[in-house]
Amino acid sequence: MIEHIEHSGELLALIIRASYAKPGISFFTDSSLSQQIGYMQHPSGKLIEPHVHNPVKRAVHLTQEVLVLRKGRLRVDFYDENQAYLYSRTLEAGDVILLIKGGHGFEVLEEIEMFEIKQGPYAGDEDKTRFQGISADEVKV
Repeated sequence: MIEHIEHSGELLALIIRASYAKPGISFFTDSSLSQQIGYMQHPSGKLIEPHVHNPVKRAVHLTQEVLVLRKGRLRVDFYDENQAYLYSRTLEAGDVILLIKGGHGFEVLEEIEMFEIKQGPYAGDEDKTRFQGISADEVKV
């Protein structure tokens, strides 16, 4: 299953649930995003041609990140560009999320292990603006 998290016509995030399965290659993002996510399911014996990646100049204006939840449960709180809370979703082990724009915060519901993939290098304090999030009793699903 794929869930598009939107607000005011803008795509904030894309959640790919652990249950997603489809033979072949599926891409979930279009070329307007600086992060691309694809899924591949191939049978044993399938050959993927050896290749190298060519240098391509790309301009990245906003950090987008991918989280791959290996273990546990994680609540993701979504905020608009003005830091106003919108709603939340819960990720389970095996889920993948692409955070595209807007704000986000997290609460660990069960001990997690996850990978974070984003454009680098990390710019430290220049990379993000932190703000006060919601309390547990304000959560909207």
